[in-house]
Amino acid sequence: MEEKKRLVRTFDERHGEAVEVLQGMEQELVGVPSSYRNTMSTKLRLYRRDLGKLQREVKSSDLSSTSSTRPAEGAYGIYSSQNEHSTQLQSQRVLLLQGHEHLNNASQSIERSQRIAAETDQIGVDIIEELGEQREQLDRTRDRLVNTGENLSRSRKILRAMSRRLMTNKLLLSVIILMELVILGAVVYLKFFRK
Repeated sequence: MEEKKRLVRTFDERHGEAVEVLQGMEQELVGVPSSYRNTMSTKLRLYRRDLGKLQREVKSSDLSSTSSTRPAEGAYGIYSSQNEHSTQLQSQRVLLLQGHEHLNNASQSIERSQRIAAETDQIGVDIIEELGEQREQLDRTRDRLVNTGENLSRSRKILRAMSRRLMTNKLLLSVIILMELVILGAVVYLKFFRK
């Protein structure tokens, strides 16, 4: 009887832990993408259903055992009553052990789901960081392109100014050459043709 009580206490503790873990998982589902949320909420509903079913089985076996642990001793005798009592205890122990195993399996499934959620969160964080780095690179490239465009417009202005100066210098040189030719012609005329 003590062992049965201990198993029931252990089951209640594990059941409370499983309920807390399921509540934590439901709170975690609030911030995840909708496709992932639908799958995980379906799994959580199944876990809750299995947990409730397991709890009902344990409670019903507990109630049925308390109501039927004392059969009429006159009908079967002391030894058959003890045998029936030990058989019931064994079946309840098996049931509790099965419930404990189901609970452990559910806990492991929940832990796996939590690991998957943590990995998904980490992947999302890595993607966000990578996108931030790419945005910074694009911003730097855009700034360089803007600077290059400004440098090109400055270079065009300088080249236009240089071409204007070159044309002005050519024009001045042409005027100077013409003036020298006129002066040379006037000197030759005055020296040789005018007497």
